[in-house]
Amino acid sequence: MEKDIKQIWSTIVTEAANECNCDPQIRIYLEQHILRFGDFGASLAMLLSVKLASKHFPPLVLQGLFEDFYVHCPEAVEYAAYDLIATKQRDPAAVHYFEIMLFLKGYQALQSYRMEHWLWKNGRKTMAYFIQNRMSEVFAVDIHPAAVIGKGIFLDHATSLVIGETAVVDDNVSILHEVTLGGTGKESGDRHPKVKKWVMIGAGAKILGNVVIGEGAKIGAGSVVLDDVPPHYTVVGVPARIVGKTEVSEPSLDMNQMVFMTGKEGLTKG
Repeated sequence: MEKDIKQIWSTIVTEAANECNCDPQIRIYLEQHILRFGDFGASLAMLLSVKLASKHFPPLVLQGLFEDFYVHCPEAVEYAAYDLIATKQRDPAAVHYFEIMLFLKGYQALQSYRMEHWLWKNGRKTMAYFIQNRMSEVFAVDIHPAAVIGKGIFLDHATSLVIGETAVVDDNVSILHEVTLGGTGKESGDRHPKVKKWVMIGAGAKILGNVVIGEGAKIGAGSVVLDDVPPHYTVVGVPARIVGKTEVSEPSLDMNQMVFMTGKEGLTKG
């Protein structure tokens, strides 16, 4: 993956340089955020520190924190590259890597979460909460630092996304805006959803409780999921019910928002 990261970074630099030639008025911005850096991690550190800074935490302080994160957690740069690729492959509006990196807040929020999670795991919980709070204020994305999220994740739009403390999201999942992976009350302990790989979760879906969303499942927009979902099945409704098998084995890559009911399998579950 190291070679791929270098290739992606080279592409980002080329894209930014080309845009400078097309629109000279954006040159200063692109030079500050991309062209003056020698690698992907350093550029991300600067970008995210500016986004999350406040009068209490100036950009330079946060930039040092992000740089330390990328040095001591090199897989974070790898995950950032996987997320970048996932976004470009699944979002028809995402044409260039440099635009995803600079302008898509779902991508930026996900990379910010990755640092807060690293801080949390290393006992720096107050700083992790600070990053979580700033993410919520800046991106309208609230992900608890203890949540576990894999790589190749696509957060489409991401506004009002909430992911709770004990939630787990496996690799290659796609999640649209206004999704909640939440609990159901005041219970403590393991209380949030477990989302397996290749799942697609439609806009506004609410998945509540310690339920398992099976590999390759599809959650229809606006659904409220209170029970486990079997692998490769589609559920819709309030409460969500099975309406059939998914049309493809990896809905997170297909990103088809339509729901197709199939024969007797379209009958409600339970």
